[in-house]
Amino acid sequence: MNADPVWITESQVTSLLTLSEAIPALEQGLRLQAQGQAESMPKTMLQFGRNNLHALGARLGDYVGTKTWAHTEGGTSPLLLLWNAGDGQLAAVIEAFALGNLRTGGTTGLATDWLARADARTLAMAGTGKQALSQVAAVLAVRDIREVRVYSPTAARREDFAARIADEFGDRQVQARACTSMATACDGADIVTLATRAREPFLSSAMVAGGTHINAIGAIAPDREEFEQGVFDRAAAVVVDDLSSVRALSREFRTRHGDDWSGVQTLAERIQHQDRRPAQADLTLFKAMGMGISDVALGTEILRRARQHGVGRAMPAPVKSKPRFFATAPAVQAG
Repeated sequence: MNADPVWITESQVTSLLTLSEAIPALEQGLRLQAQGQAESMPKTMLQFGRNNLHALGARLGDYVGTKTWAHTEGGTSPLLLLWNAGDGQLAAVIEAFALGNLRTGGTTGLATDWLARADARTLAMAGTGKQALSQVAAVLAVRDIREVRVYSPTAARREDFAARIADEFGDRQVQARACTSMATACDGADIVTLATRAREPFLSSAMVAGGTHINAIGAIAPDREEFEQGVFDRAAAVVVDDLSSVRALSREFRTRHGDDWSGVQTLAERIQHQDRRPAQADLTLFKAMGMGISDVALGTEILRRARQHGVGRAMPAPVKSKPRFFATAPAVQAG
């Protein structure tokens, strides 16, 4: 018999799983994908004004799941729903803002581990929003970073975020400084992470030093773009999390590749073939759009830990009820 479904809150998610623990769970999900044991459904997006409605999902092991959220100027409140793959019964509803940070940051950490130089010491971070701190933490989890350079076009935001990095990661002996331009932040940097809502590209090829790895994770809608096309010309490896989502939603990649995507690999493929950073590579580029396998991989790990520790609020299992066709009599029942 299946366990009763549970509701898992944001605070419970953060108590059950850390970012460093999320990275191997994400890698395992991609290994299952490469072996044909996990599959994402295409990511869908509805744009309304300056806002977006998103949905993605996957099957993975004993579960299928979907995450959905409305990304609005007023905020967002994503939810991940998990069902038992065998009988379709609800297993969990997980508040998914922290989960999304763990997934997005963890995916960056995983890609960085596979594609960045082992001796990388300097990170240039573009963006100071809700995902930014987890992006920095993800790189720190896989490389011995000594300096983080922060760029935002808004002086107060870059100064505040640099101070926040110093406070958050001071025990790791990481220095953080705000930079007045993207070019200054990138000067000699080993890793560049882009996590912005930019609508026009702000990173040029000329800004990026040889030997750099770039994580581009901010532009996940067709009206957004973070880097110029010249970056592709120098990339020895062009890697994405989910090819179907990138083909549908990434303006940067659609402009470059059109109908020929033969030069683009998925991270799952590289992991399956143990294919790390090419020797003597000028640049490597990783583009993440978000995909269901990653969310469901973390969701199932969170659910496993929740059941192990007795965490989560029990929910009544949904029970079918015959619909009323005409309002001929009151049918409201208590309870």
